[in-house]
Amino acid sequence: MNNTDKLYERRKKSVPNALGIFNPSSIQSAKGAIIIDADGRELIDFAGGIGVNNVGHGVPEIIEAIQKQAEKFIHASFNVSVYEQYLDLTEKLCELLPHGEATKAMLTLSGAESVENAIKIARAVTGKSGVICYDGSFHGRTMMAMTLTSNVKYKEGAGPYAPEVYRLEYPYYKPSMKNRMTQDEFDELMIMKLHKTFSSTVSISQTAAIILELVQGEGGFTVASKKYVQYLRKFCTENNIVLIFDEVQSGFGRTGKWAAYEHYEVTPDLSTWAKSMGGGMPIGAVIGKQEIMDAIKPGLIGGTYLGGPLSCVASLASINYMQKNDINAAGKKVGEIVHDKFKHIQSLYPETITDVRGLGAMLAIEFTNPKTGIPDGVATKAIVDRCLANGLIVITSGTYGNCIRILSPLFIEDEVLQKGLDILEQAIKEILS
Repeated sequence: MNNTDKLYERRKKSVPNALGIFNPSSIQSAKGAIIIDADGRELIDFAGGIGVNNVGHGVPEIIEAIQKQAEKFIHASFNVSVYEQYLDLTEKLCELLPHGEATKAMLTLSGAESVENAIKIARAVTGKSGVICYDGSFHGRTMMAMTLTSNVKYKEGAGPYAPEVYRLEYPYYKPSMKNRMTQDEFDELMIMKLHKTFSSTVSISQTAAIILELVQGEGGFTVASKKYVQYLRKFCTENNIVLIFDEVQSGFGRTGKWAAYEHYEVTPDLSTWAKSMGGGMPIGAVIGKQEIMDAIKPGLIGGTYLGGPLSCVASLASINYMQKNDINAAGKKVGEIVHDKFKHIQSLYPETITDVRGLGAMLAIEFTNPKTGIPDGVATKAIVDRCLANGLIVITSGTYGNCIRILSPLFIEDEVLQKGLDILEQAIKEILS
């Protein structure tokens, strides 16, 4: 039994089985896009800690910032003693991601906690309770976030769920739709369904917020229609509904811009952040228009560990590193390379690979059984396992687990990226041939 297998045997004895395994790999050290596992094997990291390591592993500036802060103080609670590390970060976020004329930000511990607070803020400000979300969405595993999450595997048996949550069809124009309707016809249909929801499901006068991932993470990297999103902005403004964009997985260069919403020429009222914001440390944020953030009563938001100093300095060091090295250019470059490779692979198996989709470097490839037309999660898992055997860590996504998503560091070396893509292509050939 190798060391990785031994770790998984230990895992079984003290960790609940329900804590999922996305990829059966291990790690003892990492640098850049390379992980060294418990057996000393080099593995190329295309999972990025589920989208956390946009800048890569072992960035010296981030490590140094954490070390220096640890020598000063590790915890005080911002609600008790104000400290500059928190303010340095919120000021940077407001500068980097302005929401209108004036912006404010609160820090959290995770994406789920950001979502919980965003919904809380929206309800408190509007005095309304209804929340609209979408099929295929993933917003976290805490109570409200879990309710908003679409896939039942993340919440089965954990109800009753939070009330006043309503779900719409996600506005993604699938390739299979092209024979039936144009993009414009699809957009008009989705807008009609939006209006129908408010006449047959929940009243506008009861709706506090609409929350949307512009690129769905667990949903398989589906991308929302630009026309629909722009209409949604207008609709929410006219009807006193808070528009929330969940940028937890799509933020900080992943789509080739700081925020996915920059591709849409639309600014949300509130946005939620985490993952690569922290450079590997646990931290998130809710960023929003000042008039909304200041309209809630004191004490409604906050927490003991929110914006911990170690996470704040790591986040600021990570963001500064991103700026210095132009992470958005890196995201665009990685995206172009991955997209070209995916389209090449699709040309080899056009009946099995039914979609290549995403935005920037947030890309996924979808597998379907050509005989049945059913999403092929079995073949997808086999490809993931074959990749691991050959030195590449990748993870799946999509409701049926039939997509492979790329979440590699964006500052990955060209030769490492190409080697990883070649391993993936060979694994696909071996499983599908």
